[in-house]
Amino acid sequence: MALSDLLYPDNPKRRQELIHLHQELLDCMSTNFRATNELAGVLNEHLGCTITYIQMRESSTVKENCDIMIQAMSEIQHQVQKIDSDMKEKLEPVLYQKLYDIKEPELEKIAIAHKVFSIVLGEATSTAGMVAVKLLGSNLITLTVSKLISLLAQIGASVLGAISITILGLGIEMILHAILGAMERNQLLAAVRSYEKHLAEFKAASEKYQCAIREVTSLVRQQVQ
Repeated sequence: MALSDLLYPDNPKRRQELIHLHQELLDCMSTNFRATNELAGVLNEHLGCTITYIQMRESSTVKENCDIMIQAMSEIQHQVQKIDSDMKEKLEPVLYQKLYDIKEPELEKIAIAHKVFSIVLGEATSTAGMVAVKLLGSNLITLTVSKLISLLAQIGASVLGAISITILGLGIEMILHAILGAMERNQLLAAVRSYEKHLAEFKAASEKYQCAIREVTSLVRQQVQ
């Protein structure tokens, strides 16, 4: 038994907690990658965007994978802002305001948006207007994406950022060494608490992000059926 375990009997339990938290973080990131690709697919197919699909890099660190997500989500933000600019440029001010008026019928908003995309793209799919209205009228970009980008940046800049994605395939001691690095073993509790805080905020924001994307993709599937 290590001397630190004799001095701090809770260390073995905290080690297991740290490994479990790391796995939760990776699972959450993996789901966000898939959700982002789903949204990118919808934007590319129906709104004429060219967003690059992303993939987790198992040979890279948490920070490097966070940066991949941030870049993709920033591109989605940019594309939705461009959609808004196109609407503002092509529509009369009264019609543009209708897109954001919660009192206006949804079908009328969709018809307005579809007309613009037919002009911009030359030919628009039947779901283009619906997707545009959903993205512009929801808080997907203004709240969920912005919040998640902020949290990804925080995680990347923290002690968690330097951890490799692939450590879970290693032995327990190598996992702990990779997670803790130069930290003293008696800092396990602080490491666990820090991980818990980041993970709780990240999971909550991720759930909202994934839910917002499901709302868009489910509408598309219903339209296709």
